[in-house]
Order: sequence, then C-alpha cells, then structure tokens
Amino acid sequence: MVQAYILIQTEVGKATTVAEAIGKIEGVLQAEDVTGPYDVIVRAQADTVDELGRLVVAQIQQVEGITRTLTCPVVHI
Repeated sequence: MVQAYILIQTEVGKATTVAEAIGKIEGVLQAEDVTGPYDVIVRAQADTVDELGRLVVAQIQQVEGITRTLTCPVVHI
C-alpha cells in the first residue's frame, strides 16, 4: 500500500468546495482545507505508485477549481 499527501492550490474561494469534492473520491482518506501556501491537503492511498499517480491525474486533478498539485509520497525509513 502506498500513501501520499497531496498539496493543492485552488482558485480564490474554492478551497472548501474542492476539499469536499475530493473527499468523496475512492482512495482519498482525508481532505482538509487549510491556510498557508496551499489551500487543501489530501491524504490518499493506492495499491501501487502507478495507481496513486492515476488517482491524482485522472481524478483529483480533474476537480474544478484546482490550479496546482504537489504529491508527496509517504516513506518509511
């Protein structure tokens, strides 16, 4: 199982709507709107890195109001 934090920038005033929409996507564990340089932080999981990439590109990035994402995979050292 691969998990990642996905940091999201949105259009002005869209953070809550984006977080709510992303929270309904399968594989998303948590989606919160926050303050700071990013507007939404998501924790997601998938079986493989490739599936995680597809989740981000094919589903999360398609949510209206998103301007940029940064995916940060969780590592266990």
